[in-house]
Amino acid sequence: MKTDELIALLARDAGPVPTGVGERRFAAALALGILAALAWVQAAFGLRADLPLLMTTADFWQKVAMPLAVAVTGLVVVFRLGHPGARVRGWWLGVWLPVSLLWIWAAAVLWMAEPAARMPMVLGTTWRSCVFNVTATALPIGIALLWALRGLAPTRPTLTGAAAGWLAGAVGACVYSLHCPEMAAPFVAVWYVLGMGLSAALGALAGRHWLRW
Repeated sequence: MKTDELIALLARDAGPVPTGVGERRFAAALALGILAALAWVQAAFGLRADLPLLMTTADFWQKVAMPLAVAVTGLVVVFRLGHPGARVRGWWLGVWLPVSLLWIWAAAVLWMAEPAARMPMVLGTTWRSCVFNVTATALPIGIALLWALRGLAPTRPTLTGAAAGWLAGAVGACVYSLHCPEMAAPFVAVWYVLGMGLSAALGALAGRHWLRW
């Protein structure tokens, strides 16, 4: 049988691909990952007792503004990377701009603080565990996103995995903030970003092998 005949035979009974399948798979994976991350934080650490009151303050929303912004733009980048030929160049600015603004804000806070108060603002009381806690919280989200991406067609598996890990790290940071007692911008600018970066590195390693065709 000739190649053209084989292709025609295989395509003869093929129906149209349902629209929105990738979007639904991606949304379901993200939702399940977030639920798993919430369950992990509740079981391992517990939510802050003052969380309802805290969520009415500007300090809380300033704390989560960066990971929330990264998550929104990162979601677009990751989904586009899952589709061959989709352009993502302009969206990278949205991924990095929130982090850059947080660093500028944290630097300003440190500059205005008393010298003796600067190091405690950076280290807080949980700096030894924060990076790993953010990464651990992001892990179920990252696994779910990689599962969703396997159902798409990424052509750059390492980059796609890194972007998925970065997105998972941002969402994981938001979830972990429901427990984290730290509120200072310099702390978030260092340890939250490092946790997100570690999640991105793990995503790149996983994507290199798991997302390869």
